[in-house]
Amino acid sequence: MQLASARLQDNLRKGLRSLYTLHGDEPLLQQEAADLIRQEARAQGFTERHVFTVAGAHFDWGAVQAAGASMSLFADKLLLDLRVPSGKPGKEGSVALQRMAEAAPANDGVLTLVLLPRLDKTSKNSGWYLALEANGITVQLDPIERHALPAWIAQRLSQQQQRVCEGEEGQRSLQFFADRVEGNLLAAHQEIQKLGLLYPEGELRFEDIERAVLNVARYDVFKLSESVLAGQYLRVQRMLDGLHAEGVAEVLVHYTLAEDIRALKRVKDAVSAGRPLPQVLREQRVWGQKERLYERVLPQLSPATLERLLQSAHQVDGIVKGMKLATWPADNWQALLRLALMFCKACSPR
Repeated sequence: MQLASARLQDNLRKGLRSLYTLHGDEPLLQQEAADLIRQEARAQGFTERHVFTVAGAHFDWGAVQAAGASMSLFADKLLLDLRVPSGKPGKEGSVALQRMAEAAPANDGVLTLVLLPRLDKTSKNSGWYLALEANGITVQLDPIERHALPAWIAQRLSQQQQRVCEGEEGQRSLQFFADRVEGNLLAAHQEIQKLGLLYPEGELRFEDIERAVLNVARYDVFKLSESVLAGQYLRVQRMLDGLHAEGVAEVLVHYTLAEDIRALKRVKDAVSAGRPLPQVLREQRVWGQKERLYERVLPQLSPATLERLLQSAHQVDGIVKGMKLATWPADNWQALLRLALMFCKACSPR
């Protein structure tokens, strides 16, 4: 059974199931969800715990199955903690997981906790995953997106009896905090805990947060792409600065920007030729948040604008590979910033 992460704690209060699967790439959220399950398991008498980490094709799945079938003389209940960092159990592991999942409901003395990274569509349709889902609880732990981050920070502050000021200053504080920790939820959690140590319970001023919260934001090129398409100038500049500081290759940043321009051009041409937009977006492998952004910006992007952006992307491609152009900045990152802002301007809401 699939379960929303927000409902996990309430679900645990109703009674433990024999099988839980957590999957997602956010370490903090996975750690907290797993800790909730382990805590409840200890309270219910699962005093023995075996931890297995699947590392490589030669992992001994027989040892996992044997552990689930035999328990210590000194414990009547066992927590089997199985971690698959790659998300790919392999042929032998797929069979073992399916068997373990199907046997789990009848094994009251063993609680199995399976930890996985973010899974692709193929993995979610595999026999082993469907068996885990059918015989236990599965929880998908999605990252906290930037627009939801201020509310998440406020909720975490309230757990330690702290809050930001009311009104505009409070919103400014939360936005500042979010900018400093975006893309690094574990560090965000640590910064929130630090505020709990530095300041008493009650209201936090903007100056308190500005003084205490470090800039621990982490960005990736995929989020940069979404910000450009959303027309978020300041965030685009901040993200490029962050990617530069983190040592991300210029060619990767350029490829991300250029590929979006090329994809928009292909979609625009296909729609102009009379093809339905949803079909074209699927063919171009555009979905999720980016699909919604494409649908918004396409009507305002003229063929001439896309041609100019495509030409600019071609020029910047030469710059990041060592060429110099009199009409463009010599510095690779300055050239990328100009291209990103040109693209961003074309996509700004009107």
